[in-house]
Amino acid sequence: MREWQPTRGAVARIAVLPLPILAPQLLAASIPRAPSSRRGLPVTDVPLFFAFPVTHYQELGGEAGIRALVDRFYTLMDTAPEAVNVRALHANSLKVSREKLFLFLTGWTGGPDLYVEQFGHPKIRMRHFPFAIGARERDEWLWCMDQALTEHAMSEELRGYLMLRMHQLAEHMRNQPE
Repeated sequence: MREWQPTRGAVARIAVLPLPILAPQLLAASIPRAPSSRRGLPVTDVPLFFAFPVTHYQELGGEAGIRALVDRFYTLMDTAPEAVNVRALHANSLKVSREKLFLFLTGWTGGPDLYVEQFGHPKIRMRHFPFAIGARERDEWLWCMDQALTEHAMSEELRGYLMLRMHQLAEHMRNQPE
C-alpha cells in the first residue's frame, strides 16, 4: 500500500497533542484533508503550515537575528567590566570568534549547518581545552550571553530554553577546578 504524501495546500494528519486551538475557519471543508486512518492514534485535521514547527533559528530572526545576537554578545564581552577575564582568553580581534559563534549558533538553532560545512563536527569541548576555563570565566561568558538573550526579541519560552541550554553548555566547557 502506498503511503499518503502531502501536496502543496494539503492538510497533514497529526497525533492530537497539546496544540493551541485553531480557528474553526482554518479547518473549513474547502481545505483538502489527508486520509483518516493513521495507526489508531487520535488524529485531527491541521493545515500543513501548522503541522511543521518553526525552528529556533526562524524564531530568532534567521540569519539577521543570529548575527545580531552574536554581535551583541561580543560587544558586551569586549566592553563590559563584568567580562574582563573571559575577554582576556580571546584574541585582540574578536572577528574570528564572532564568525565561528555565528556559524555554530546558526546550525545549533535549526538553521543551515554552516559550522559543520566549514569546520566539521564542532567538538566544542575539545576546541576549548587550550583555554583555562574556570567558574569565573564560565560566569562571565554566561553574563554576556544572558544579557544578549534578554535584549533579543523572542518568546519568553524560547529565551528560558536557550538560557538553560547555554548554562549547560558553559558548564560543560569548564576545564579548571573550583
